Amino acid sequence: MIKILFFAQLREMLELESLEFALPDLLSVAQLKKQLADKGGRWQLMFAEQEVLVAVNQVIRDDDYLLKAGDEVAFFPPVTGG
Repeated sequence: MIKILFFAQLREMLELESLEFALPDLLSVAQLKKQLADKGGRWQLMFAEQEVLVAVNQVIRDDDYLLKAGDEVAFFPPVTGG
């Protein structure tokens, strides 16, 4: 099981702060994104319309990173600053 957190506009879009996700043996960040997007509707829009950043256990990771049970995955929009 992993815990998934959503921040900023993603939280507002999904009307969801977090969820628990049953993890199969091996799953990459890209595969997790696809499984969530496959739910359709707002889930699909979340990954289709904008670049979504991901942190695993509070460290930014790329789509190839393999998740393991107990991980905390956070999705958030790109941060801009000046």
